[in-house]
Amino acid sequence: MPDQTALKSLTQSIERLAPDFAALSDRIWDFAELKFDEFKSAELLVQTLKQHGFAVEQGIAGMETAFIGQYGGGNPVIAFLGEYDALAGMSQIAGIDEPREGKSGASGHGCGHNLLGAGSLLAAVSLAKHLEANGLQGTVRYYGCPGEEGGSGKTFMVRAGAFSDVDAALTWHPAPFNGVRSTNNLAVLEYYYRFKGIAAHASNAAHLGRSALDAVELMNVGVNFLREHMPQDCRVHYAITDAGGRAANVVQAKAEVLYLVRAPEMSQALALAERVDQVARGAAMMTGTEVEIIFDTAATNLLPNLTLENAIHENLVAIGPVPFDEADIDFARKIQATFTQEAINSSIKLYQIKQDVFSNEKIDGSTPLHTGLRAFEGQSHFRAGSTDVGDVSRVTPTAQCWAPAWAIGTNPHTWQVVAQGRSAAAHKAMLHAAKALASTGLDLATSPHLLSKARAEWEAAMKDEPYVCPIPATVMPGIRASVK
Repeated sequence: MPDQTALKSLTQSIERLAPDFAALSDRIWDFAELKFDEFKSAELLVQTLKQHGFAVEQGIAGMETAFIGQYGGGNPVIAFLGEYDALAGMSQIAGIDEPREGKSGASGHGCGHNLLGAGSLLAAVSLAKHLEANGLQGTVRYYGCPGEEGGSGKTFMVRAGAFSDVDAALTWHPAPFNGVRSTNNLAVLEYYYRFKGIAAHASNAAHLGRSALDAVELMNVGVNFLREHMPQDCRVHYAITDAGGRAANVVQAKAEVLYLVRAPEMSQALALAERVDQVARGAAMMTGTEVEIIFDTAATNLLPNLTLENAIHENLVAIGPVPFDEADIDFARKIQATFTQEAINSSIKLYQIKQDVFSNEKIDGSTPLHTGLRAFEGQSHFRAGSTDVGDVSRVTPTAQCWAPAWAIGTNPHTWQVVAQGRSAAAHKAMLHAAKALASTGLDLATSPHLLSKARAEWEAAMKDEPYVCPIPATVMPGIRASVK
């Protein structure tokens, strides 16, 4: 169990810094910058690190908005992962319970990365100062990780060796619930399939044309037939990114479709992607067109570390529930009223919420904010999302938790997330996560046994399949490359 005296000292210092970091989170919410363009957000985080005495290295792995802040010295090296990118087309006015754009077509923090980045930074700063004040050895690092949304910034950082000497990595994510996040999620590969045909008059010379759009549509049909013959836990989805133009009387000479291929293991994703490639080549053959297969990005499936996850859980138990007040509950109730009962039930099921630690009762969503703590089962469950945290988990023991920044029933990548992103409840959840992560970091710094146990578990899990970065060496961040 956590040292109560040390835990109290650490959490009190976090509370003193809370107003500044809530304001930091809100400013990043205002910026709402997309992947690899998070210049204002990154600079704000970098300046905050420097103000607290961290040495900062910028431009990590060839990404202008990637950076590492470091404080202290010696072992262990403890990493805190921060994200700060937004989502396109997610503009939403904060603090209201109806969809209303702040600016038409603008981006917005539909996954709560403004909170994630600021909360992880608060944990890093607080732990660094605590270690120094108490004469404890250890190196604290904050990793500024850009482009989590479709950019796989962490995967590029891993490929560049940025985590090669890290002993353990910790992070969190806003959610409708409080507790440890132990998941077996999906590896993901993203490819653009760019078809090249021959333009022609669609009426009097159609026989001279070769339609790239026909090829895209045939590929989509072929992949839909493929779905019956792939493992059930795999996912394949697409978006037509270029339909070739708006003129119906022209045979489209170009067209492009983006595919995401997901599977429980990267080896399965690569095998399935090859089958999708074959469908694309077949569509090109049928239409007399050419196809170029262009790699975009990838992320490996998470490797859970139950030792670290249990350590976070014990700290969450010791810290207690998030201190929401009636105003927090009232706003969450208004947000929850925008959901169907099916959505609320689905949220509870998605996060595998079975029992609450503090109340010992089953969670049913009748309280709009989670005021308790999710029970930790000591095992992982399947979740059909993907994250570049997975690549970090393949090179060092990694764990993460949830904090209840959203009303129960909230799904990521929705206007409701953006609307709650600057709320008092979200700030309290961020503070709660910072306490849990900093306290776990302190446990790692003061308990060699905990760290060695986490490392032994990680090594045992990795011994049969060493990590290979899924992004080809020729592919650079934000730059597509033809690979097949």
